[in-house]
Amino acid sequence: MTLVVMAAGMGSRFGGLKQLTPLTDDMEFIIDFTVYDAVRAGFDKIIFIIKEENLALFEETIGARVRKSGVEIGYAFQKQEIEGVETPAERKKPWGTTHAVLSLGKMEENFGVLNADDFYGFDTMKRLHDFLASTRDGEKSHYCMIGYGLENTLSEHGTVSRGVCRVGSNGMLDFIEENKKIERLDDGRIINTFPDGHVAEIPAGATVSMNCFGFTPSVLEYMKPIFEEFLENNKNDLSTCELLVPTTVKMLIDSGKCDVRVIPTESVWKGVTYAEDSEPFREFIRAEKAAGNYPKDLWGK
Repeated sequence: MTLVVMAAGMGSRFGGLKQLTPLTDDMEFIIDFTVYDAVRAGFDKIIFIIKEENLALFEETIGARVRKSGVEIGYAFQKQEIEGVETPAERKKPWGTTHAVLSLGKMEENFGVLNADDFYGFDTMKRLHDFLASTRDGEKSHYCMIGYGLENTLSEHGTVSRGVCRVGSNGMLDFIEENKKIERLDDGRIINTFPDGHVAEIPAGATVSMNCFGFTPSVLEYMKPIFEEFLENNKNDLSTCELLVPTTVKMLIDSGKCDVRVIPTESVWKGVTYAEDSEPFREFIRAEKAAGNYPKDLWGK
């Protein structure tokens, strides 16, 4: 079973390539814990989606560590240049997570997708693996999304982007909307500020996507024309636009091509959106190791 880890983001709010920034007392990256939990859960192949220029750095660090577990490692490159598209010289960021997934090219088996800079926990990996091991496409494709409670996914140091979900009584995802400026106010309320300036309050118990999805190979076929249409619709300004996986998944649900089961997790999510989030993450891992949930040295000397 394959887990795809998206690691081509620039980390602009963090201030550097946070995927490869040591964040624990034992000099581990967030990716270390993602892969460690994935291997424990039964994944036997990890594909990292990265910028090609970072390949040597990944191989020297993450690759060298993970290979000790015996798991197979692969790479896919998310490139700035797209055939037939004139990329503006001022564009610096990747084209979004949908484009990242498409850079896989083709997959022969079910696969999970998640971010490199989020800590998801073992329970998430186990539930994702078990869904992928049992699901098969029927008249429509069957995907999954791991759902987290919004109140457990915020940063104390700035706004965050989350896919806010509406889940049906049957446990299926009905609707998902990307909210890019979510924050908790001093009075405890959680709000999102939309691009046009209007503000909406979001219930603390809302289910959100942390970009952890399970797909069958059909998703690549479905994503390609959606991304091509996105490029056409934005052809007059390609300097900053991006297409995210939650947005694409919503379009696939609306078109009837798939259903998406929302799987709640008992895992604690932790992220490092801003540099100021680093110390709380370090303290969290310190406590997890003290409790015996992780060994002091994840991969062994």
